[in-house]
Amino acid sequence: MKAYRTLEERFARISSIEDAIGILQWDAETLMPEGAADSRSDQLATLKSIAHERLTAPDMADLLDKADQDSDHLDAWQCANLREMRRIYLHAAAVPADLVEASSRAVSRAELVWREARQNNDFALLLPHLSQVLAFQRRIGQAKGEALGLSPYDALLDSYDPGLRQAAIDPLFAELGAELPDLIQEAQERQQGRPAIQPLSGPFAVDDQRRIGEQLMKAVGFDFDRGRLDVSLHPFCGGSTGDVRITTRYSEANFMSALMGVLHETGHALYEQGRPEAWRRQPVGLARGMSLHESQSLLIEMQACRSREFVTYLAPLVREAFQGEGPAWSPENLHRILTRVEPGFIRVDADEITYPAHILVRYTLERALIAGDLPIEDLPSAFNEKVGTYLGLTVPDDSLGCLQDIHWPGGAWGYFPTYTLGAMTAAQLFRAACQADADILPGLAKGDFAPLRTWLRANVHAKGSLMTTDQLLVAATGQPLTAEVFRAHLRERYLAH
Repeated sequence: MKAYRTLEERFARISSIEDAIGILQWDAETLMPEGAADSRSDQLATLKSIAHERLTAPDMADLLDKADQDSDHLDAWQCANLREMRRIYLHAAAVPADLVEASSRAVSRAELVWREARQNNDFALLLPHLSQVLAFQRRIGQAKGEALGLSPYDALLDSYDPGLRQAAIDPLFAELGAELPDLIQEAQERQQGRPAIQPLSGPFAVDDQRRIGEQLMKAVGFDFDRGRLDVSLHPFCGGSTGDVRITTRYSEANFMSALMGVLHETGHALYEQGRPEAWRRQPVGLARGMSLHESQSLLIEMQACRSREFVTYLAPLVREAFQGEGPAWSPENLHRILTRVEPGFIRVDADEITYPAHILVRYTLERALIAGDLPIEDLPSAFNEKVGTYLGLTVPDDSLGCLQDIHWPGGAWGYFPTYTLGAMTAAQLFRAACQADADILPGLAKGDFAPLRTWLRANVHAKGSLMTTDQLLVAATGQPLTAEVFRAHLRERYLAH
């Protein structure tokens, strides 16, 4: 047990370093003055290098082996913790420390340049920085792949979602992609036969939007004693253990976008705030991969908060908050707004049916970029071509095209597919939750998320990384991940009424 206890102490310290990194990254996205960028880049690179050095200490492999030999004395959580320690160690040990630091510096620079490039529609400005980030990601993928016996892209996938492989993604995406064009077309045809959407007339004051957002965060279950809401260019959930920070962005012309962004990120935050208390600073206490994490945000935003039941609760709240009058503020009209199907350019604003098409675009392109089959300078034209293929749109400029997301400048290669895998997982979990507790849907109509939150806490959040993703899904829903439950949900919501 001595080796295992030593490992626990080390990983607790590494967790504290990563928490500090999380707060510094949050600050860089929200409050940091632009002139501090170079200093912040140095700070982050140094902390990431320290964490990497601790994780890959010369005696770490020996400690893991000794702990394995004594595993008969460990309980189920400790055994799972040891498994996760080894997985994290193998990923880290595969990448040299100088590559970790160089990649971190490149990402910090690229993220800052991306903000300016997106604002000014200037891909050429970002190109050299994005090219450098991609080069580092290829090297990291190659190094991890050689150590783990995986392809470079599978190694990057595994970094975000343990056990996820392209071979598992492709058939799920092929099944969904084959049905998407017909689903989109039929949903739009159904819309034309329904009463026309009544637009909500603004402007909608940002202070009012923030107030209603915080009210709904509390209803969902966000703990403001251990978190906060701020503004950033790109909505995200970050921060540290016990201090969960979420952000949104506001437009006075459209309060729904910010509101749904808040609810989406609150789903992420609930997962973070609900992780097992006793294991919060250990690998087994971490969320179980990004597909499951995205399922929690999409379960709250899409499954729960775009349901007819929740909109019944939402309508009078927003009508009062924005002093709305007339039929435009009725639950029926708000539900039509929240479930409108309309192909658009911006991924984060996409409806539930067209969103997977945005992911197919990015999944296809990032695989080709990592493999070297697509030159990075050809990304804008290739992106626009794929948007035309999957969404039938002509992209007018790169700000609405390949510059819209921070993921690639931010070094998040292999992350995009987890969004649609998360949507599939969300549908499967929400169906199982509603079947297990008949109070969930009636609760949403009253703004009472307690039944849903209780089920999620017990079946997802509190499990941490005790089980693999597949094991958790089978335990919670009775079956492994399937595209059919998500497809059935889309047909029910958009075609049946």
